[in-house]
Amino acid sequence: MTTLTIFLAIFSLLLAICLYFSLIVASSRRNRRKSVGFFHPYTNDGGGGERVLRCAVRAIQEENPGLECAVFTGDDASPESLSTRARDRFGVELLRAPKVIRLFKRKWVEEKTYPRFTMIGQSLGSVYLSWEALCKYNPQFYFDTSGYAFTYPLARLFGCKVICYTHYPTISSDMVARVTGQSSMYNNDPLIAKSAWLSRCKVIYYTIFSWLYGMVGSYAHLAMVNSSWTRSHIEQLWKIPARTKRVYPPCDTSSLQMLPLERPTEPPTFISVAQFRPEKAHGLQLEAFALALERLSSTELEIKRRPKLQFVGSCRNEDDEGRLQKLKERCTELHLDDFVEFHKNVLYRVLVKLLGGAVAGLHSMVDEHFGISVVEYMAAGAIPIAHNSAGPRMDIVLEEDGQQTGFLANTKEEYADAIIKVLMTSDTDRLRIASSARNRAQRFSEQRFDQDFKGAIQPIFGALNK
Repeated sequence: MTTLTIFLAIFSLLLAICLYFSLIVASSRRNRRKSVGFFHPYTNDGGGGERVLRCAVRAIQEENPGLECAVFTGDDASPESLSTRARDRFGVELLRAPKVIRLFKRKWVEEKTYPRFTMIGQSLGSVYLSWEALCKYNPQFYFDTSGYAFTYPLARLFGCKVICYTHYPTISSDMVARVTGQSSMYNNDPLIAKSAWLSRCKVIYYTIFSWLYGMVGSYAHLAMVNSSWTRSHIEQLWKIPARTKRVYPPCDTSSLQMLPLERPTEPPTFISVAQFRPEKAHGLQLEAFALALERLSSTELEIKRRPKLQFVGSCRNEDDEGRLQKLKERCTELHLDDFVEFHKNVLYRVLVKLLGGAVAGLHSMVDEHFGISVVEYMAAGAIPIAHNSAGPRMDIVLEEDGQQTGFLANTKEEYADAIIKVLMTSDTDRLRIASSARNRAQRFSEQRFDQDFKGAIQPIFGALNK
């Protein structure tokens, strides 16, 4: 077989493949639905992203009743179960149940599928998952609420208007800085952090990925972001500032503000609300709590006001279950079993009850893009003790009318100091801080989200109503 023959065979094969995919895309474009398709592969993770999904569906149903809303998910869900979960888990009442498009290729976006080069693996895997989604159901508006920017060019190819709500950039200058500084964290393996050569290689990898991420992100017709920190990074990477709008995420401030500010303080209860994921740094909170108890052992608070810590969160998978189990084991090692409680996958009404009994709330994720749990603490009357970075520092735990609204911390020692300050604060001063925090939380209400969200999408959806 000659070289020319081999070349012609390969060329013919590639041409046939391109023709095949072109026919699929063309057929899908002809059958495009007058609808909004929400690309959200995990609809039961219990986090802030899921609340945004529910509230976004409700807002579009209110503004455009003629548009069908569909949710692309890898979960075994039904329209009824999604509506029920929206009500029971988040207190969000949808106007009607959304259509469900079940996806079966979700393993291609799972972290465990890519032990190495996880970011690029998941990003390319999301394109494959999006291909499955759009071949099954091609909406007029493709709405990504999970941060899969690499799917945007494909959605454009299928003729969709691309809208996204970005909770955090897949990569940021902060991540690059940590690798450059050889800092070991959950997203930077200690083996790499200890090696200057491997760190340089990873910086090159991150630089290339940043360029690709910026390119695909620029395909969005509208990019909504959840905080000032996220906006600064997205504008830097995607370079579409005119199409980038900050829309604070919907936080349940109205019902939580009904909780009384005065509450039992014997024992004083601290609460931590977060998914059991590595970046949430539950271990730091536990260590800080143990240190605070140790420092308090010689004070009058030991008997009268011995504090209690409640961890409240959801588990997405076996890895999260394993992290929760290790946290419980560490709790036993620190001899804290009598002072720490764990509440997994609780219903919304249970969460509200727990928040209503807390004097303060702990948050310890580094560079948390926003921090819905921090706002929930403030609205519920629990003084926040949050990490001194990103969303909490730039948007949330700021003075309100010149009054303190909470504490910011970085290290275990600083968290322990803040815990002790809350315990040593008089009831009068605690109520003053809690009241100021509650007033600030109103800036992040569901009503504010609805208003800003509808204002952001109006230029794109407005043409439908003409």
